[in-house]
Amino acid sequence: MDMTSIGRNIRHFRNLKNISQESLAEKTDLSTNYISMIERGEKIPSLNSLIRIANAFEITSDMILCDLVTKSYCVKNSVIMDRISELSKQEQQKIYAVIETMLEYSDKSF
Repeated sequence: MDMTSIGRNIRHFRNLKNISQESLAEKTDLSTNYISMIERGEKIPSLNSLIRIANAFEITSDMILCDLVTKSYCVKNSVIMDRISELSKQEQQKIYAVIETMLEYSDKSF
């Protein structure tokens, strides 16, 4: 089990929300050094810290843990569908065409 994915996911959401490590530390009452160590995979956040971080991002904890949780693809699918729904209809059609092509290709590879 690759626990460094927790740090990568936290960094991803921090960058997505355009929040600095310092700002995240303030919002969560954690140290900037601790946030940095989590993001580098040197520390695994406690449950309490993980909840604080998820609340600061206004996301669910499974979004941070999605690479470790068995049902991670349900979470990833939901996040991707949310992002796709924000696109124009034309952009959505392009993405679905690519997905359809990839699915057809994967069906033939078996």
